[in-house]
Amino acid sequence: MSSPTPDADILAEANRLLEAAREADVPVRLIGGIAVRMHVPCGQTPVFEREYKDIDLVTLKGKSRVVGEFMASMGYTADRMFNATNGARRLLFYDEPNSRQVDVFVGSFDMCHDIPITERISLATHGIPLAELLLTKMQIVELNAKDQADIVTMLYHHDIADHDVERINGDRVAELCAADWGLWRTTKMNIERTAAGLDHSALDTEGRALVRERLDRLWERIEAEPKSAKWRLRNRVGDKKRWYVRPDEVE
Repeated sequence: MSSPTPDADILAEANRLLEAAREADVPVRLIGGIAVRMHVPCGQTPVFEREYKDIDLVTLKGKSRVVGEFMASMGYTADRMFNATNGARRLLFYDEPNSRQVDVFVGSFDMCHDIPITERISLATHGIPLAELLLTKMQIVELNAKDQADIVTMLYHHDIADHDVERINGDRVAELCAADWGLWRTTKMNIERTAAGLDHSALDTEGRALVRERLDRLWERIEAEPKSAKWRLRNRVGDKKRWYVRPDEVE
């Protein structure tokens, strides 16, 4: 197995963790900004480069103990109190030499909205599939500049398609939005925000047009998906009732 000392280079460290996890048969995948970076096709430079402070991972339900043992073997210190209280849904570890932390979401990604990011975990070897990864960004109600840059990066480097091979699976995005009105509403808001922000981005005219066209096609696919009865019932209420959870309210 790799050296138990975390690498000072965060991208190299993310790769070290993933390679060791594969060797040890520990089911973890990247999420967050580093996952966006790792999905950029080989040989291409990310349209936006940005700083990465921490590593975020996801694993399957029932694997918290296995992941805890694995992270200890990789040189990480567990937050024992946090993990004892929250281990069924989230784990926290520290890379003390480099002053970084690793969040591990267990089973699903539960922030402003709950996204089932482990249902298709086997489809990718490094990060979760692009459809779910995009939704972890689209679900953020208070979208910041880094998250918006991640959305644009994904849409610039990956087309919308009906499959997952280095594409954003529009069918999967539409399916999840059609089942959850709140996720649909926040995704709508962030598609509009991202489109509006393109006029002020560092992209050239061609790049802006490309991302805008993909945003339009993604939204068309979302709107074309038949909505669930639960979605239609919630749609009657609309914005009169808050449709998202604030991150500080997540237990």
